[in-house]
Amino acid sequence: MPSSRSKKRTPQLKRPKKPKAPAKHAASNSARRQTVQRSARKKPIGRLFEDLVAVQARLRAPGGCPWDREQTHATLKTYLIEEAYEVLDAIENSSPKELKEELGDLLLQVLFHADLALEAGHFDISDVVRGIHDKMIRRHPHVFGDVKVNSSSDVLKNWAQLKAAEKRANATGEISSKPIAASVLDGIPRSLPALLEAYQLTRRAAQVGFDWEKVDGIFAKMIEETGELRVALDAADRAGAEDEMGDILFVAVNLARFLGLDPEVALKQSNLKFKSRFRDMEKEAERSGQRLSQLSKEELELLWDAAKVRSKAPVHEGSKK
Repeated sequence: MPSSRSKKRTPQLKRPKKPKAPAKHAASNSARRQTVQRSARKKPIGRLFEDLVAVQARLRAPGGCPWDREQTHATLKTYLIEEAYEVLDAIENSSPKELKEELGDLLLQVLFHADLALEAGHFDISDVVRGIHDKMIRRHPHVFGDVKVNSSSDVLKNWAQLKAAEKRANATGEISSKPIAASVLDGIPRSLPALLEAYQLTRRAAQVGFDWEKVDGIFAKMIEETGELRVALDAADRAGAEDEMGDILFVAVNLARFLGLDPEVALKQSNLKFKSRFRDMEKEAERSGQRLSQLSKEELELLWDAAKVRSKAPVHEGSKK
């Protein structure tokens, strides 16, 4: 039992405190430790993946889900596109929770198609995984081999050359470093939306060096194409106008790609901006007991300008909810 009398403690030398690591570094280490700890409590990725494959197989098996059993590659096309766009929405919303869910939905589509292929005797999900694993190693010789690169543009050029060589190998049975007849544009699906197709075409061409030197050249091309559209309109040439309008859109896509922007993402953002401002106009008209269809062009323009100003106004901390 400790004595009830207070004892005089011998003073001890204090050890010098270790300098604290920067808060950012400490937070980073802490987050990393938490991630490792969470991962240790989870099932191994391979086991989780096998469980998911088994679930999908059960849904397609006799006695499984009637809807799943009715699906084909063709009927699933719409869902595949929808899931891909929902992943994009989650990224735009900066929502990790939403992104995690949507990536799972997209992964399920991959498994679904692989399961259909297995039933048809073509391939299974292990062939898909093995194929992309081997391709990533093959297409990155600067990481897994002895090839030297100086920039990301070198990587893209090597990628294009390797891809072309692989396409020839698929046709001839052997990979060759000799000049290849196959086009670098091969493999871009015609079923892509026009905007994405144009982006892929210009991206592929740029990978082999067919690109603008400076952005000024693209601006000049835009002015040229706009002038040609005016000529077609003055001549009441509808087919010519359609052709020139297509050229303008193609140049716009090329400009976005040259600037390192994704034209699909940029247009989606503009669509969202237009939708927000237009709804603002509708609300303002409703406050005055009117509909947009009842207003003149001048009144609509005033509402639009006001909506633009409001959309650009800074949000004050006190107004946030």
